[in-house]
Amino acid sequence: MSVEIRVPQLPESVADATLVAWRKDVGQSVSRDENLADLETDKVVLEVPAPVSGILRELKVASGTTVKSGELLAVIEEGAALAKPAAPAASTAPAANTAPAAALPKTAPAPKTSPAARRVIEENKVPAEAVAAASQGGRVGKADALAAAAQPASPASAPVAPASAAATSSGPRPGRVEQRVPMTRLRARIAERLVQAQATQALLTTFNEVDLGAVQELRARYKDAFEKQHGVKLGFMSFFVKATVEALKRFPVVNASVEKQDIVYHEYFDIGVAVSTERGLIVPILRDVDAMSFAAVEQGIADFALRARNGTITLEDLSGGTFSITNGGTFGSLLSTPIVNAPQSAILGMHKIQERPMAVKGAVVVRPMMYLALSYDHRIIDGREAVQFLVTIKEGLEDPGRLLIGI
Repeated sequence: MSVEIRVPQLPESVADATLVAWRKDVGQSVSRDENLADLETDKVVLEVPAPVSGILRELKVASGTTVKSGELLAVIEEGAALAKPAAPAASTAPAANTAPAAALPKTAPAPKTSPAARRVIEENKVPAEAVAAASQGGRVGKADALAAAAQPASPASAPVAPASAAATSSGPRPGRVEQRVPMTRLRARIAERLVQAQATQALLTTFNEVDLGAVQELRARYKDAFEKQHGVKLGFMSFFVKATVEALKRFPVVNASVEKQDIVYHEYFDIGVAVSTERGLIVPILRDVDAMSFAAVEQGIADFALRARNGTITLEDLSGGTFSITNGGTFGSLLSTPIVNAPQSAILGMHKIQERPMAVKGAVVVRPMMYLALSYDHRIIDGREAVQFLVTIKEGLEDPGRLLIGI
């Protein structure tokens, strides 16, 4: 019996998707729930599982095609099995130049390849040996695929110019390679949203700095007991998230958004935490953070990071949000001006913790300092509110006891 494979129902916020790559070819056997294809949306990569076991009889859509919910992708012949080739007749004559089976080289297993990397490999026709070299025995990411695509052709396949011609050549020196790779849907969407935010909002950034000595001491004192009890490490982000919620409660306009001529005040606190992936930056949302414990925040962030790396994060995880936090310090950034994630009205930027000499009670001491940045929409948030909001976060972090008793 023939079974049709169609595009899964996409959320209302996603109009279409791009079929990045087929994982199976026509004539190959497939197992129930095995991934047949990767669909890339503006936010995540979705898998198309096989509903039944059988043989893939027909592909209706080519890789790179834009598809919509319910569109026919392929046809599987349920229960069919590949015919086994007949065994060759035994020969009494010895085969010439045939090495013993034990001497045959073993084929290394193909490295796991991410959807974005497969797209780069297919579009640039990257040789299998170059991909295998880039993987170093592990998983091939987009950056690995781009690096493999940028490698010049091997000497064996490249034509050799006569010595005299090489000596007199006035053309560009070898190795000047250019690669033209289309943006992924996620990267294109990120670009669109960032340009839109700068074009439609009156963006301004205010800065402050925070002494994280008290937070570091608290973490050092309780980190082992915290991890033993909750099964997750006590990081910095939970302190920043909880301090942010207290500041949002005090300055609700920072938690608001603009909708035409209205200001929409959100009486809940859904905080987006930026996570970097090989496909680009995504911002999964922690819901109702005011009701979450430090452990719940850390567990939520750890879960997002794991699923972002595995490609299993969902559209629901990325939808909504009233405020965002991004940590450029993870990559060594000392100071930056983050761009607001519209339709939100503000975003907090964390940076690298750096020991610096500071004046404390008339003495110069070395303290672990971090610069904070708050980018905000000046249409609804005044400078006074933005500065006081950032000061509230600073006070909560420099005296973490405030976060526990809510002052």
